[in-house]
Amino acid sequence: MPVFVWEGRTTQGKVLKGEMEAQNQQAVFARLRSQRIQPMPTRVREKGKGLDREITLPGLRSKIKPHDVMIFTRQFATMIDAGLPIVQGLDILTQQTDNKLFRNTIRTIKQDVEGGSTLAEALKKHPKVFDDLYVNMVAAGEIGGVLNTILNRIALFIEKATKLKRKVKGAMIYPATIVVVAVVVVSILLLFVIPVFGELYGSMGKALPLPTQITINVSNWFRAYFFYIFALIAALAVAVRMYYKTENGRLVIDRLMLRLPVVGDLIRKVAVARFSQNMSVLLTSGVPILDGLAITAKTAGNKVVEQAVMKCRVSISQGKTVAEPMAESKIFPPMVCQMVAIGENTGSLDSLLKKVGDFYEDEVDDAVANLTSLMEPIIMIVLGVIIGGLVISMYLPIFQLGSLV
Repeated sequence: MPVFVWEGRTTQGKVLKGEMEAQNQQAVFARLRSQRIQPMPTRVREKGKGLDREITLPGLRSKIKPHDVMIFTRQFATMIDAGLPIVQGLDILTQQTDNKLFRNTIRTIKQDVEGGSTLAEALKKHPKVFDDLYVNMVAAGEIGGVLNTILNRIALFIEKATKLKRKVKGAMIYPATIVVVAVVVVSILLLFVIPVFGELYGSMGKALPLPTQITINVSNWFRAYFFYIFALIAALAVAVRMYYKTENGRLVIDRLMLRLPVVGDLIRKVAVARFSQNMSVLLTSGVPILDGLAITAKTAGNKVVEQAVMKCRVSISQGKTVAEPMAESKIFPPMVCQMVAIGENTGSLDSLLKKVGDFYEDEVDDAVANLTSLMEPIIMIVLGVIIGGLVISMYLPIFQLGSLV
């Protein structure tokens, strides 16, 4: 459906601008008039045509970041708490949002709310910005009349989730950078430096030490098949990525990731922390437990964990407990299963899950620190052996000549 850019005047004479999806220009006029806005015919045109066409460079298009959503949510909660109507709050946020893409999204949401949709229904049309967890919490807040409290809770949740994701990514940046630099250095040595030594030693006409000969042979092979090697690596990366997009592929790879030493333990702790926090927030906001389990399963970030959570949902829909299938999955630690069992028996599942989430967030911090401290010496030793071995092997003939002299 095409998008139209429009301008119109309210009954008070105020000029408004916006964008609207519609079948044609006449549908835009009819919708604006139903909202008591008099359209300006010369100012209503299809977006992306003529002089109105937006020019964007590849890779430079603005994106909506979780931080943008968090700021929007917190400011919106403040406005609702101050007694402003939802439409007026959205209008103010449209004007003060710097991100153009997000500004257009908020404007569309405002138009949908003006057209009679609930806020949750309007947000649901933008799943890439507002996920199921966000939409369901807003829906619960609208029904319970506590939208401002729910929005503040969502903002806090996004902040904590972003911080958790940043910690895990931060732990990977340093080792990944070191590995990339090491690959570049070794490639340069094999492609440009070692061949020079090979020509020098070849002109001497003497047998070379075995390590030196092996290094020169490896360099010759690498130079001959350089493009094929990197093409094969790129093809494997694309193949793995495409396989991961399939249902079975994601399940297999996610299961392998959980079995990795050290890294698997970190992934499991992140999944447990995310599940506990998400479920706690949803239950506290009044979302039914079955809906909450379905939502948290999708946000688990790991297919194996998602299946375990969905088994919990099936169990509780059959009148059983959540703790039993959690323990059978062997994904969740015994402490989590016991806490969930206690929460089910005492009716305080939301508060106990919050405590579990807080505990495992601290566990993630410790796991990240341990992973970083463990990987640094291992990477340094491996790089030292590889690069040092290449250098020493190339200087062995010179050392032998020196000992003869």
